[in-house]
Amino acid sequence: MPDSGTFDLLVVGGGINGAGIARDAAGRGLSVALCEQGDLGNYTSSASTKLIHGGLRYLEYYEFGLVRKALLEREVLLGIAPHIIWPMQFVMPHVKALRPAWMIRAGLFLYDHLGGSGSLPGSRGIALRGHVAGEALRRELNKGFVYSDCWVQDARLVVLNAKDAAERGATVWPRTRCVAAERRARDWAVTLRSTLDGDEWTVHAKAIANAAGPWVSGLLSDAGGFASRHKVQLVKGSHIIVPRLFDHGYAYIFQNTDRRVVFAIPYERDFTLIGTTDVQFTGDPAEARTSPEEIEYLCDAVNRYFSEPIGPEDVVSTYAGVRPLHDESGSGSASAISRDYALDLDTRQAPVLTVLGGKLTTYRKLAVEAMDLLTPLLGNDESEWTGQAPLPGGDLGEAGFDAFLASMRRRYPWLPEAMAWRLARNYGSRVEGILADATSLSELGHHFGADLYEAEVRYLVDHEWALTAEDVLWRRSKLGLQLTMEERADVESRMVNDVVHPVPGTASR
Repeated sequence: MPDSGTFDLLVVGGGINGAGIARDAAGRGLSVALCEQGDLGNYTSSASTKLIHGGLRYLEYYEFGLVRKALLEREVLLGIAPHIIWPMQFVMPHVKALRPAWMIRAGLFLYDHLGGSGSLPGSRGIALRGHVAGEALRRELNKGFVYSDCWVQDARLVVLNAKDAAERGATVWPRTRCVAAERRARDWAVTLRSTLDGDEWTVHAKAIANAAGPWVSGLLSDAGGFASRHKVQLVKGSHIIVPRLFDHGYAYIFQNTDRRVVFAIPYERDFTLIGTTDVQFTGDPAEARTSPEEIEYLCDAVNRYFSEPIGPEDVVSTYAGVRPLHDESGSGSASAISRDYALDLDTRQAPVLTVLGGKLTTYRKLAVEAMDLLTPLLGNDESEWTGQAPLPGGDLGEAGFDAFLASMRRRYPWLPEAMAWRLARNYGSRVEGILADATSLSELGHHFGADLYEAEVRYLVDHEWALTAEDVLWRRSKLGLQLTMEERADVESRMVNDVVHPVPGTASR
């Protein structure tokens, strides 16, 4: 059982917002603890479309402030995490019946300029018949547009924020639930329970940051009897994964007949990721699953554009996550609810800051604003710092990712090309923690399948809080797509029987 402790700040929720807040707070010199009922990034944050983007479609809802904020953050995040975030170009085929060309051009002009002069290429019109991205599309589609955004390894973004927080002194407790909270004049007494063995302990904190995602409204109501002051609407977004539908690096954004958009994105070398849906959700967010109706919806959406149709029988995997959208308006449309965030600071007794809404792209800005509200109450006057400090593994040097990868290939010439690229993309400069002084693949230990070896699994257990095969295969990597059922079972068996698990909260310290 962990020792009881006293902290300046307890962050409840180990998704991207909670991990970002913990990182920011630890870097300002505060004593910080973070608890998460599941694995880090277990739920919403690992079920995204995996984009760092401004949100082109939000322009239709006149959310210019959100788009500008997100575009500015896109540039910042690309600078601090160039290993797990990289540019990607998106092709939008034009369908006159859905949106006129002038409207798309105007929207893309705004998108190019709202965030200032960034590093990504601007938008342009293209003739699909003469473009490589047109080869997979229906023949009647002649005209399209190309614009830039970024891709991100979403669950790794969460883990690396938590890892950086831990390296700056934070205590991180995955698989630990907040079960009771007593609010007093000057502090909180919070009971935590391990979901692994049921052990309970009490911590004291001067303030709480409630970043519990889809559980945000009920967290303190359940644990301490404090009613939520805000309305949160739960919206499920589902994705499907199918075998690769095209052989190039462009992604697609397709206009749908319900005026939503659907993405089709190159995914993990051999697959295409298609999403997302917007479905109002009730029930336990941990039990969210992709429905047959959503699979049909996504297949139909892309079949309006691709020349080779797909059906439910082509889907090799799905995932779903529940987004907690801040909805003070009571809007009936899930798509129309803002993806912006709101912060509610209650100081009637010991402070509690409630995080409402948000998206991957703006998590760092949210954390900065959250800590700017809390630090004066905690006797701290340190200011923003996270926009300049690389996330773990992100210190690749001024020459960037390609030069880093080339250097890595020279040091480890025996690594297969695709494996070297994946390791560099997942771990950046921390890859030496896996490869060390190895001179051959056999020195990486047991081979599970695809390009997964024991050295990588051990690294994830020892340094990134991985406890199960699911943590390794579906969050910290996506290698579950590449391994057979038997190979995945082998990972689980060896982790249970062979790998020494660190005590939760001590990894990365």
